Amino acid sequence: MKIDEDITIASRRKFLKKLAYGSVLALTGCGVETAAVRHEVRYGHNHAHDQDHARVHPHEHDLDHARVHTRIHAHAHDHAYKQPIHTLARQGYKTLSFEHTHTGEKLKLTYFERGNYIKDALQEINYLLRDFRTDDIHPIDTALLDQLFDVKQTLGLNKPFHIISGYRSPFTNAQLHNHSHAVAKQSFHMQGRAIDIRVEGVSSKMIRNAALNMAKGGVGYYPRDNFVHLDSGRFRTW
Repeated sequence: MKIDEDITIASRRKFLKKLAYGSVLALTGCGVETAAVRHEVRYGHNHAHDQDHARVHPHEHDLDHARVHTRIHAHAHDHAYKQPIHTLARQGYKTLSFEHTHTGEKLKLTYFERGNYIKDALQEINYLLRDFRTDDIHPIDTALLDQLFDVKQTLGLNKPFHIISGYRSPFTNAQLHNHSHAVAKQSFHMQGRAIDIRVEGVSSKMIRNAALNMAKGGVGYYPRDNFVHLDSGRFRTW
């Protein structure tokens, strides 16, 4: 079955290989189609978010508390997270969409198909979820990606996950820890095993409930800043 999102353009893949996990992407305002991906990269930090590291809630888990003002319309009901799994998932395709709140980068791709993770797609995800302060890149745990996918499928989402924090380098984590001892020295973010998210038009409570329903990993709920923390550690909630 032909799937429109799974069209591979070799030039983009060749370019990604040249990134070699260390180069800085130098595209501005362009859209590129790849295998199940619409990748738009727009650079320029929103200075309203630059002070996110100075605000950390007093909790035992470290989180990046960027106060990104997104209008959330909590019009859906909590039972919405019981929607059925999408047909593509049953056929072995897993697709995710992201929008980074700090860099403005967008990414939509299939990262898993027919029993295998797609290496090039994982590299693209690793790059988008890099430490945006230092540009350090780290592999993102595929178990975490599968958690996101399960949340997406459970809620029946067709909107991107807005990323507040993905991977954090040891340097960044130390800086955050210096601002607050509530930031853990040994962070799942430092291992590429944690992510802080919100979805436009969907309440964080619904996202939290969907994650709790799955009973996988860590689930942190922050209604004041309207985001949810997910990690691939043991199941726990706060």
